[in-house]
Amino acid sequence: MIVKAWKSRPWTGDAAIAAVVLAAELLGSPAAGLDGRVVLIAVAAAGLMPARRRHPIVVAALVAVLYLAGIQPPTYDAPVSAMLIALFAVGRHTSAPTSIVTAVLAVAGGVVVLGPAPATAPFLMFLTVTLAPAYPVAVGYAERLRAELSQRREQQVAESAVREERRRIARELHDVIAHHVSVVGLYMGVARRTIPTDPERARSALLTGEETARQAMTEMRRLLDVLRTDGEPIDNQAGVGVARLPALVDASGNATLQVSGEAVVLPTTVDHAVYRIVQEALTNTRKHAGGARSRVRLAYLPDRVEVEIDDDGPARPGTAGPGLGLAGMAERVSLCGGEIRAGPSPEGGFTVHARIPLPETM
Repeated sequence: MIVKAWKSRPWTGDAAIAAVVLAAELLGSPAAGLDGRVVLIAVAAAGLMPARRRHPIVVAALVAVLYLAGIQPPTYDAPVSAMLIALFAVGRHTSAPTSIVTAVLAVAGGVVVLGPAPATAPFLMFLTVTLAPAYPVAVGYAERLRAELSQRREQQVAESAVREERRRIARELHDVIAHHVSVVGLYMGVARRTIPTDPERARSALLTGEETARQAMTEMRRLLDVLRTDGEPIDNQAGVGVARLPALVDASGNATLQVSGEAVVLPTTVDHAVYRIVQEALTNTRKHAGGARSRVRLAYLPDRVEVEIDDDGPARPGTAGPGLGLAGMAERVSLCGGEIRAGPSPEGGFTVHARIPLPETM
């Protein structure tokens, strides 16, 4: 909560850091006590902190000047905390070349001003002391890389979600168009053949085709609305679900529906997947085995729901290329944690069988 507040109001963080620097410099003053120069250096160093993000190089240079002024006799009170924060800001808010140059200059300046470590000191200690001014720059640059990677990861997650939503909408459009257009074509054919001999039946077929076309337009309009709102969640699933299966089967013409087990309210994803699987299977039957009879069986079991669609048409390949038909059904079932089998049945015809597990709480 505190981090979010600082991100939304950066000045609060700047004020806090300035206060910390001021307190550290004043409380860490020489034993001789505070004098005007010490107070002036502490106030100036703290006042530079709010500008460290926008002008990190300038702030680091000015703090270095204050540092040089602070180490002059007789007080020897340098703004160390301000120097560390300024060097960190250089690494955090500048490019890699700028950070490297600053780190090298800081190390060289430390050697010139403070002198190198004693030659008698161990090499590791000598290296540690000599490179100490570069550590804040390195830490700041590492923090910058971490923030950039985190932002890139969040962006990739968001882009992946958008791509997945687009693929889902593509499957929806494919299902809607393929099913409804095939049904409209079926009833238009019936009307064409029966107009001379049975005008009333032809009229009924035309009305059914008109209603099917209207449903297709409604569903496509809903999906296009989702595209226009940049993939916002779909709240209205009217016209899609197990409750609509009887109407779907009736509209398909030569198909029957059998339901077994005690019906339960299915999760939205499962409910939607079952409907689309049946819709796609019936569409494929009309497309590849025109005139074949289809049977849809829906079974509610204690831990899962099963749906099977078979027809008595001629045998056909289990897949028809990388389209959105059977592959789309398999992806839907996979997203629900289930499994699907599709292929020629031993008795002839084609069978699609899907098993989708249900949550234990249902």
